[in-house]
Amino acid sequence: MQCKQLPNSSSHRPVDCANMLRLVTTSLCLYCQRAQATPLLLTRPRSVIVQEENLLAVNALYDLSVDISKVRKLRGWVLRQSPVYVSETAALLRDMGASGPVIARVLELHPEAILCKPDQMEAQKKLWMSVCASQKDLVGIIEKFPASFFTLSSDHDNQKANIVYFQTLHLNKRIISKLMASAPQSFSRPVEQNEQMIQTLQKTYLDLGGKQVNMKIWLQKLLTQNPYVLLKLPDALHDNLAFLRNVGFTSDELLRLLSKLKGFVTELNPESMRLTLSYSQETLGCTEAELRQIVLQCPALLYYSVPILADRFKGLLTSGVSMEQIMETPTVLELTTQIVQYRIQKLRSFSYDVRSGSLEVLNGTKKDFEMSYGKLCLRQERPLFNPVAPLRSED
Repeated sequence: MQCKQLPNSSSHRPVDCANMLRLVTTSLCLYCQRAQATPLLLTRPRSVIVQEENLLAVNALYDLSVDISKVRKLRGWVLRQSPVYVSETAALLRDMGASGPVIARVLELHPEAILCKPDQMEAQKKLWMSVCASQKDLVGIIEKFPASFFTLSSDHDNQKANIVYFQTLHLNKRIISKLMASAPQSFSRPVEQNEQMIQTLQKTYLDLGGKQVNMKIWLQKLLTQNPYVLLKLPDALHDNLAFLRNVGFTSDELLRLLSKLKGFVTELNPESMRLTLSYSQETLGCTEAELRQIVLQCPALLYYSVPILADRFKGLLTSGVSMEQIMETPTVLELTTQIVQYRIQKLRSFSYDVRSGSLEVLNGTKKDFEMSYGKLCLRQERPLFNPVAPLRSED
């Protein structure tokens, strides 16, 4: 069968229909293939090569009962590293007396530990044992502060130099190990920076009237309460003390503040303190002299922001507390509004009305409050009769 000849095409040969169909079919097939391939190219991810997890590391962690899902969520990149030293890390901790659950917990909190080389870990162990009383104590530190122990090898020399320096200050080993654990950055940096801040603190203490004989104990308390004070600049301490002196605090009062603030005076700045003091004086309706006495009772007043203080004043006043009561017991401002309201409700259940009583019962830690609350419970449950009086019996 042949197709009809096209008009005005006498010069062309007739086209075979079968050949035409094959040509059209082939073209359509090629078009469809391109159309199907195009979306794949458009949706293809930019990086098709994803680094797979190190199965040896994953399996070794599984064997130690480590929660791999936690590691993947927090530090997934560690599982893709090679080489790793899972068994060596576990063996080191086990040799120091760590139990299986402790080892698993350490590796969950700080999986980067498996990247530390064995010789590096042994060097760290030797270094830490120079300030730890026993391997048991060191395991306790590692359990709480694993990142402080498993550090970069480049920090080792600085750590060693800083330990030697703090030993020259006659700080005991427990204090030094606590500093290393809670503020490892201060031991990883050059020793000269710590020397500068320590000398500034010592000079400030003596200039404010502190006694040389008491300086060691004062410094130990300060560093223990706020080890991060070492990371601050000496200029911050000078500026903050100069501001407080300008608003009327004497040298003796500044020394008391420096001790009570637990080193947090270096966290402050003059502008924030100015705003806080101005707001507190206006809200309390007190004189500058009265405000200074309030601050000496509650130094934390200096580093609370105005919005925080406004919320706490509002919470106390809403509960029926008067400004006079707050001025008598300003430390109640250290408690959050939620804690204050909870404690007031607990006290009301035993007929204690803070509006007419002392706010001192609200103060303190949770343990302190529970002790005060317990005394109220005993007082209410105490029998009305005299327990030592003889009982009357019927004849």
